[in-house]
Amino acid sequence: MKRLMWAAMALAASGAQAHEGMWMPQQLPLVAKDMKSAGLKFDPARLSQPLGYPMGAVVSLGGCTASFVSPQGLVVTNHHCAFGSIQYNSTPQKDLLKNGFLAASLADELPAAPGSRILVTVALSDVTDKIIDKKTAALQGKARYEAIEANQKAQVAACEKDAGHRCSVGSYYGGLMFQLVKQLEIRDVRLVHAPAEGVGVFGGDTDNWMWPRHTGDYSFYRAYVGPDGKPADFSKDNKPFVPQHFLKLASSPLNEGDFVAVAGYPGRTNRHRLPQEVDYAFSTDLPTRVKTMGEQLALIKEATAGRRDAEIQLANTVAGVNNYYKNYQGQIASYTGSDILARKQAAYAQMKAWVEADAKRRAAYGPALAEAERVIAERQAISRREFLLSYATPTLLKSASELYEQSLERRKPDAERKSGFQDRDQLRRKQSLETVDRRFDAVTEKKVVAHFLTQYLAQPADQLNPAFLKALGVSAGMDAAAVTARVEALYAGTKLTDKATRTAWLARDAADFEGSADTLVKAAVALHADEVAREDRDKALAGRLQQAYATVMQAEIDFKASRGQAVYPDANGTLRVAFGQVKGRNPGVDGTTWTAFTTLRGIVAKHTGEGEFNAPAEQLAAIKARTFDKYGVKALDSVPVNFLATLDTTGGNSGSPVLNGNGELVGLLFDGTLDAVISDWDFNDNMNRSICLDARYMLWQMKVVDKADRLLKEMNAL
Repeated sequence: MKRLMWAAMALAASGAQAHEGMWMPQQLPLVAKDMKSAGLKFDPARLSQPLGYPMGAVVSLGGCTASFVSPQGLVVTNHHCAFGSIQYNSTPQKDLLKNGFLAASLADELPAAPGSRILVTVALSDVTDKIIDKKTAALQGKARYEAIEANQKAQVAACEKDAGHRCSVGSYYGGLMFQLVKQLEIRDVRLVHAPAEGVGVFGGDTDNWMWPRHTGDYSFYRAYVGPDGKPADFSKDNKPFVPQHFLKLASSPLNEGDFVAVAGYPGRTNRHRLPQEVDYAFSTDLPTRVKTMGEQLALIKEATAGRRDAEIQLANTVAGVNNYYKNYQGQIASYTGSDILARKQAAYAQMKAWVEADAKRRAAYGPALAEAERVIAERQAISRREFLLSYATPTLLKSASELYEQSLERRKPDAERKSGFQDRDQLRRKQSLETVDRRFDAVTEKKVVAHFLTQYLAQPADQLNPAFLKALGVSAGMDAAAVTARVEALYAGTKLTDKATRTAWLARDAADFEGSADTLVKAAVALHADEVAREDRDKALAGRLQQAYATVMQAEIDFKASRGQAVYPDANGTLRVAFGQVKGRNPGVDGTTWTAFTTLRGIVAKHTGEGEFNAPAEQLAAIKARTFDKYGVKALDSVPVNFLATLDTTGGNSGSPVLNGNGELVGLLFDGTLDAVISDWDFNDNMNRSICLDARYMLWQMKVVDKADRLLKEMNAL
């Protein structure tokens, strides 16, 4: 099967659109001709080597991308990717969110938020035959799911015998292919520099996903290791990490039409989803999420009004929710009135007709197509019924449930424990609990939970979870006042709001949980049996779906290969490369021409002196004085701020380095345009644009405004 898959992709490569595709590094030779014709000036094979330059300089932050830019472990990423660490180190008295931060020396660099990681990919290997071995291939349902999980854990355990590394197994093409990813795990991460809010978040939510854009979305971390050069926890004795590779800044100016490539860790795309999944997403799931997120944001705003300490504590949560809230709205707007579903249905019907036209294909693929459709329908029914459960569950109850689960899993040999509860996961769990104090506000939490719990209880009684109702002491149809009183009682009876008490539960036995009088701990214990039952149900469905979906994807690969069309895998958080060109758009979503670059003039034009458009006075003065230094562009009569490019990207690509044809750093990917975020489901080469920070603006701000000469010298930028 694997041989046929790669053969199909090789046959299909010539049919790919030039700027479409988040390619696995090993696939790049298949599109080498397109990359060279687009303007790449070196051998594309270099990009297929994760250990070489420039790929070896690209790192994951576990949700965002970043890159080394100096031989002393200096890392550049987006401001919004470092936002959690900026927020974690902020107080009303030392408001780094508002004023920014610049370490005067190595000794002044601040520990990033607990749990922060810099992950350097050092090896990628195909392990499909080890994950789906002969024994596993014969299993179905829950047994299949658990066998796959056991095989994945075995691969990870063997990989992580090399101390200091974090390993994972990525699934591609719906579980048709699996790849082992080995990464050096740097645990001592420090905040080095972040511009002021009026630069890093200029335009705020109003400009988010919009063009034209004028946002200085950059910040710097530094990777530290122990005196022996190996990953270590934070210590004053640690020293900066020396990467094998770091990116060089562009030696020539970037212009419209130039080749650009982006390397990073895109999160999730859904381009291979079946039509019924597309229909459900846009008719039910995304509209429900938008409604819920809007209410959540309004509740947080109301609860934190006038309390700067609470605003800071919840700033990271608000930023994250806002980002998805607007993204989903954009997806819905692009989908509404489009022919996306009709085209998906037509394409799927064509594939099914191709399957039915041949007896061998019908036997190989027909049953899987029918089974995939059945399982998807079952999962969607569960999703409808249980959607509000997560919002209606107190955050600390979720923590208590995980802690109780851990106490039970600890009784098993490490290899037999569930993923997420092994010894390798304990430090992350501890650090996650430590961050609660800086990202939790009880007043807001109770208000949000009471609101959504009331909504949940208003659903038909037969749609509610009896175990959940009993554990929380609530009942169907309770009014808002009664629910609020019950939520208050739950929090009044818990000590999990106290950091020391909360972290102490990490080491306690299951018997301690079962004998506790703490209201949220008791609720967690009471819910456990139901959670196990629902987990087993979900495993059975996942096992069935993997078996069916992998075969459906093989059918799609073979069908499209017969037509000379490419099939790259959906993004899944692993290393990918996309390429394109710097290019504006005509017309833009508003009917105007979108130029490829914005300039400093736009900052002055948008500046209001308050809220989301409050540029720093020092920056405005430098712009007024036309102090462009060497970063000014004659044709623009200014410094370029942001630029558009035809790069195929999605969430997780934030912070990804944008490289020119020589493999040099010219910018940072940080956003897409609102009418193009539908590309997660349906790629449109004419409409798709990614928004990038121009490195010249970052360097100008650092030199002229923030006086970050130490860092500029380190990057060889002075």
